[in-house]
Amino acid sequence: MDTLGGTEFGPTTTYLNTSSCGLLPRRAVEAVRALAIENGTGAGDGAGSPDAVDAARASFARLMGVPVGRVAVGGSVAVHVGLIAASVPAGGEVLLAEGEFSSVVNPFAVRGDLKPRYVPLESLADEVRPETALVAVSAVQSADGRIADLPAIRAAARAHGARTLLDATQAAGWLPVEAGAYDYTVTGGYKFLVSPRGTSFLTVSEEAQESLVPIHAGWVSGEDIWASTYGPVEQLAHSARRFDEPIAFFSYHGAEQSLGLLEEIGVGRIHPYVTALADRFRAGLLSLGHEPVAAPGSTVVAVPGLGELHPRLMAAGVKVSVRAGNLRAAFHLYNSTADVDHALAVIAG
Repeated sequence: MDTLGGTEFGPTTTYLNTSSCGLLPRRAVEAVRALAIENGTGAGDGAGSPDAVDAARASFARLMGVPVGRVAVGGSVAVHVGLIAASVPAGGEVLLAEGEFSSVVNPFAVRGDLKPRYVPLESLADEVRPETALVAVSAVQSADGRIADLPAIRAAARAHGARTLLDATQAAGWLPVEAGAYDYTVTGGYKFLVSPRGTSFLTVSEEAQESLVPIHAGWVSGEDIWASTYGPVEQLAHSARRFDEPIAFFSYHGAEQSLGLLEEIGVGRIHPYVTALADRFRAGLLSLGHEPVAAPGSTVVAVPGLGELHPRLMAAGVKVSVRAGNLRAAFHLYNSTADVDHALAVIAG
C-alpha cells in the first residue's frame, strides 16, 4: 500500500482519525524510547536535551513561515490561549465562531470581564466592528472540517483595528499556513504535525509581543536560562521564547523527529495528496446517498447522521470519530486510496 509517508509509519488499522490524534512516525517513537532508556538508566546528563527543543522550534518556524524568534513552545493550546486571553483589556469584545473548539473559547469566557460574541463561521468577517478587540478562529473547524475565510477575516480585523488569533491545530501539517499574517497563532502538535501530545506552539508578532504578560514564565523564559535558575528572572528572553513553558522533553524529543519528517516531505506535497483522498471519500459518500458537510478543500470530512455507524467502522478496523453528531474522518500522509475504499465499503455494509 503506497502512501506519501512511505515506511515512516506503521498503522495496523485503517486510521482516519488524525483530527483526534496523529500517528507518530517511527523515528519519533525511537527518539522517545531512547530518552526513556536514558532517564531509566542514568545514562544521560539530564531529563532531556534543550537542543531537541530548539530543533523542533526551528522546524515549526520554517513550516509556518515565521522567524524562529517568533515561536514559543509549551504543552497545550488552552494554556497558550489563556496567556492571550489575559492580555485582552477588560470589557473588550472577542469575536468567535459558533461551535468553535472549547480550548479557543473557554479562556475568554471564564475571565468574566470580557464580551465574547459568537456568530456563524461564514459571517465572521462581516461581524467585526470597531469595538472588537480580538477575532479568534480555527483555520479548520474541528467538528466538521470547514475552512475559515482567512483573508476576509484578516482584512476585516485590520480595517477595525482588532487583533487576530488563529488556531492552526487542524491545519498545520497539511494546509499551507502563514503564521506571520496573524498577531497570534496557536497550534497543538499532536494532530497533523504527527508529534507527541504535550507539544504546542505559540507564534506572536513582534508588535503583539508587548501586549502579552508572561504570567507563567520560569527559568526557561530567561534570555540566559542558566543565569535564571534562582530568584526573579532578571532578563526575559527578547524573543517569543519569553513565553516558553517548562519543557516536556519526551514530547519534544519526538517532535524534533516528526517535524523534521514533515519538512523533508513538504506541505506543498502533502496538501494535494490528502485533499485528493478526502475528495475521493466525499464522492464515494455521495454515491451511497450520504451528503457530507460542505467543506471544500478540507482533508477533514464530516457526515451528519452517520454517527451510529461508528461501532461498525471501529469493529472493521476503521478508526474514525464522532463530533457534534457528525461521523468525522480525516486523511493524512500515511493514508491511501485503499483506506478510502475500505471505509466506504464498511459504510455501505
